[in-house]
Amino acid sequence: MMAKVCGLTRAEDVALALGAGADLVGFLHHPPSLRHCPDPELFRLAGARAIAVVVAADPDHLLALLPTADLRWVQPYLPAAHRAQGLARLRARGLQVLLPWPDEADQEPLEADLYLWETSSQATGLLGGSGQGHPMAFPPPGPFLLAGGLHGPLLATRLAQVPAGMRPHCCGFDAASRLEAEGAAPRKDPDRVRAFVHAAHDLPLSLRSAP
Repeated sequence: MMAKVCGLTRAEDVALALGAGADLVGFLHHPPSLRHCPDPELFRLAGARAIAVVVAADPDHLLALLPTADLRWVQPYLPAAHRAQGLARLRARGLQVLLPWPDEADQEPLEADLYLWETSSQATGLLGGSGQGHPMAFPPPGPFLLAGGLHGPLLATRLAQVPAGMRPHCCGFDAASRLEAEGAAPRKDPDRVRAFVHAAHDLPLSLRSAP
C-alpha cells in the first residue's frame, strides 16, 4: 500500500519522509494555510515523488502556480465548475492527477489517475489537514488514497471500515496533521512519519479483499 506524506514545509521533513520510504510527498500552495510551502527547491529535493497540492480559483490560476521543477503529480483544488477543464489541461501537459474527492454527495464523476478520499471541508471548515476522519459514505469513482485523521496505528482499522465493495480500490493512505510534532505544526515528528509509512507498506493486500 502507498504512503503519501503531505504538508511538508522544511527540507529536514522532506529528507525524513523520503528516507522513511514515502511513495509521494505533498507540498501545498495555499498562502492562508500554515502548511503553505513557498520554496520550489523542496520540490526538487523530492524529485519524482513530489506532488504539488494547489488551491486555485480557475485553471489559468492553477497552471500559473505550478512549480517550475520537474513535476509528475498534481493534486488540484478547484471550484466544482472548473474541475473538468482543469483536469483536462493538467493531463494535456502530461501530468498525473490525484483528484481530491471530499466525502460528500453529488460530485461529477471525473476521470483521474487516482483519487484522494478525504474529509469534506463542509464538515471541518478546513481544506484538508483537519485531523478528522469521515464516514466514507460517498466513494470516489476509481482507485483512491484514503485520508482523514490517519496515522500509523490507525491504518488497519480504518481500512477495515471502508465499505467492502470499495476496499479493493484502496491503494494507500495520505496523512498530514496527525504526523506533526505536538505543538509544533507543521513540523513533522520523525517517529510518527516512519510509523505511518511502515504501517502502510506492511499492510497485507489481503486486507483489501471484501469478506
